[in-house]
Amino acid sequence: MDKNFDKLANKFAKNIYGSLKGEIRSRVLLRDLFEHIDLQSDTKLRILDAGGGFGYLSQKLAKLGHKVVLCDISSQMLELAQQQIEEHNEPLDIELVHSSIQELTQQEFGKFDVILCHAVAEWLVDAENTLQNLLKLLKPDGAFSLMFYNKEAQRFHSLVSGNFEYVEAGLKAKKTVGLTPEYPLYIEQVTSWFTAWKLNVVCKSGVRVINDYMKPYPDQEINVDKLMQMELTYSRNQPYISIGRYVHFIGKFA
Repeated sequence: MDKNFDKLANKFAKNIYGSLKGEIRSRVLLRDLFEHIDLQSDTKLRILDAGGGFGYLSQKLAKLGHKVVLCDISSQMLELAQQQIEEHNEPLDIELVHSSIQELTQQEFGKFDVILCHAVAEWLVDAENTLQNLLKLLKPDGAFSLMFYNKEAQRFHSLVSGNFEYVEAGLKAKKTVGLTPEYPLYIEQVTSWFTAWKLNVVCKSGVRVINDYMKPYPDQEINVDKLMQMELTYSRNQPYISIGRYVHFIGKFA
C-alpha cells in the first residue's frame, strides 16, 4: 500500500523542511528548477505538485505568479498547506486537491507546463506505472521534475555507519521507521524509465551528497554557509551524484 503521511504530518514538516537537511534539499531543487525552467518570465505556468505534502515548493512558485495544483493523499498535509497559504500577505493561486496521484486525470485537470514529484516515488508500490501515467498530464513541451530516494546511497550510508547486518538483510529493517522510504530506487532504474518514456534528462543532481556522511567531532562547529556552498558545488559532479541521499532529474520530451 502507498504511504499516507496523515499521522506523521507535523513530524514530516519539522524533520524534512524545518531542518538543515531540508534547506539543502530546497536549495538544490530550486537552483535546478530556475536553471532549466523559465519561472521568472511574464508567462505564468500551470504547475502540478504531485504528492506535494504541505506545499513548500508550491508556495514558493505560486509567489512568482504561477498557477499551482497541489495534490496529496494526506488530508493533514493539506490542512497544513491551507494554514500556511492563509498566512501569506498576498493571495496565492494554489488549488488543493485531496487525492492520490493515481486518481489525477487529464479530463479533470487538463495538462501542465511543469509537473513536480518530489520524495514520492520511493513510497509507491508501483512507481514506474504511477509516474508513467502522471506524464499523461504533461504538455509536449513541459518539464518533469522528479526527486527520488537513492537506494545505492542508502546502502553506502549503512556501510560507512557499520550497519552491516542491515546491508546483508537487503536493507530490510526488522522494525519500520516512519520516515524511512519503503521502496528506494536505483539511478540506473529511473534512467531506464526516462529513456522508455522518451524523456531527455536535462538536469541530474545529487541531494545531500556531503551532509549525511559527515562525522560529528567534539567541539566542532560546522560552517553552514560553507557546507551549503559545497553541497551545491558537488551536487552536479560524479561520483557525488551517485551517493546523493536523493537524486533529482528534470526531464523533457525528446
